[in-house]
Amino acid sequence: MASYNVDSVFANVVRAPEDPILGVTVAYNKDPSPNKLNLGVGAYRTEEGKPLVLNVVRCAEQMLVNDLSRVKEYLPIIGLADFNKLSAKLIFGADSPAIQENRVTTVQCLSGTGSLRVGAEFLARHYHEKTIYIPQPTWGNHPKVFTIAGLLVKTYRYYNPETRGLDFQGLLDDLNAAPSRAIVLLHACAHNPTGVDPTLDQWEQIRQLMRSKGLLPFFDSAYQGFASGSLDADAQSVRMFVSDGGECLAAQSYAKNMGLYGERVGALSIVCKTADIATRVESQLKLVIRPMYSNPPIHGASIVATILKDSHMYHEWTVELKGMADRIISMRQQLFDALQARGTPGDWSHIIEQIGMFTFTGLNAQQVAFMTREYHIYMTSDGRISMAGLSSQTVPLLADAIHAAVSSAV
Repeated sequence: MASYNVDSVFANVVRAPEDPILGVTVAYNKDPSPNKLNLGVGAYRTEEGKPLVLNVVRCAEQMLVNDLSRVKEYLPIIGLADFNKLSAKLIFGADSPAIQENRVTTVQCLSGTGSLRVGAEFLARHYHEKTIYIPQPTWGNHPKVFTIAGLLVKTYRYYNPETRGLDFQGLLDDLNAAPSRAIVLLHACAHNPTGVDPTLDQWEQIRQLMRSKGLLPFFDSAYQGFASGSLDADAQSVRMFVSDGGECLAAQSYAKNMGLYGERVGALSIVCKTADIATRVESQLKLVIRPMYSNPPIHGASIVATILKDSHMYHEWTVELKGMADRIISMRQQLFDALQARGTPGDWSHIIEQIGMFTFTGLNAQQVAFMTREYHIYMTSDGRISMAGLSSQTVPLLADAIHAAVSSAV
């Protein structure tokens, strides 16, 4: 038989660049150094540098496995009912008037990314204003998710590199200049990548400004309970916007706070003015989800629902969750102390003032490249490091590398 000697129909496909975040791990894996350190990964690590499966998650999984009545049938388009109801209560509070008045519709999605994507496509189809304002900087996937869904992405000032803190006046000015009814993406807590959050007083000013202009809040809640160790404290910004009776969207992820990264467990909630509107919104969310992935997976959502509806397991989860948050806070203090001890040039107080998994170190791309080349330390080129990737054993190495990077003319 003659060979099929025709040029590939895909010959014009060009190689895409590595994802700037996931590409860090690719480069790390290729490095043969025994002393290499990966601070780019957005996942919790133990003091021994190992991935962690929570004890309460293992217990819930065992319960599910032992329940012989469980089957693997398709879930409804909007997912597991218990999971949806419990997820809404977790972020809005069990006593939320919006929940009690049935003004909230919640759909199970594919973790935080999928929740954002479903929400974005719903807005592109049914909301009259197609512009969304996202903080500068923000998680690298945000602009891609919203753009591909059909929204026009613009930015508002958020981070001030001079103070390594919040550019609050710039934020207010940019939101005040935004067109009425525009969508605004807000990080509920533990802003990624900076670790810089508004204070409650600042959140209240943001709320007043946004409501006065009719701006639509879209919260990304990827770290509830993981930032401060308190589930309620980390949801305060969202609850502030819900308690005023206004409408908003909230995307939730259980990747970090339950360690369910690979299970892809998330939820999208839309708070509406009336129960009737919420019902209609849900009907349209189904039409977004059905041709996208039909219905969500059952296992991860069942783990979450099992934990949230059992008071003993819920308590155990909060204890383990606070343990993770406290370890990250400890790493911040240890790194700050190590830099102080070395007399490293500059003010490093932002390391202990920022919150959550990530710290925006203030290191530039050249300094990051120097640390990778000379110390085999990997992070994103913008200087973001994952505090969860540090341990008491690796803090001295990182402190040495930072000290060398900022002390030399790189």
